[in-house]
Amino acid sequence: MPNFRKYSYSQDAMAAINFEDQLQPGTFEFTLHRLIDGHIDLSPFNDQYSNDQGGRAAYDPAILLKIILFAYVKGITSSREIQWQCENNIIFKALSCDAVPHFTSIASFVSGYPDAIESVFEQVLLVCDQQGLLGNELFAIDGCKMPSDASKEHSGTFKELEQKRDKIQKKIRYCIEEHKRLDGRKPKERDRKKQLVGPCGK
Repeated sequence: MPNFRKYSYSQDAMAAINFEDQLQPGTFEFTLHRLIDGHIDLSPFNDQYSNDQGGRAAYDPAILLKIILFAYVKGITSSREIQWQCENNIIFKALSCDAVPHFTSIASFVSGYPDAIESVFEQVLLVCDQQGLLGNELFAIDGCKMPSDASKEHSGTFKELEQKRDKIQKKIRYCIEEHKRLDGRKPKERDRKKQLVGPCGK
């Protein structure tokens, strides 16, 4: 009779984790991290904070942008679900440096800066699309799957770029509006939908 080592998925483990090691080159999350940290102007967000003379330190907009856009690409448009992912998903933990923004902070950020968020996401997604990093991703909202239609052979003509930008803009706006809609539901409505279709509308 075979003698197998016993295992349990319910056990906990303490492990030293380097967050940057979780963001592997050639992935969407790595490019998202690098673009937001070093190549995109976030001053439209910073200029609206005035808590340097007092009050609690705010979450860095860079952190919030990373986890929200990564969530959108994974089909997640609920602030509560994004908070849960930051608590449990290693890539979200890496992107947020183990910060766990409360869902109300995430919801307030999305509602307060929709135009600036759309601009940042458009820049990131255009670059990722040109690098072929969206080919295996879906913006899947409540079962409505919208393929990214990425191609590594991007010709770069102005007409094609404009068409690509229009398509990405529509996806981003859809995600933001869906995010605000889901956050605005009453608790009983959220619970009822979760019972019917499961988390994240899947």
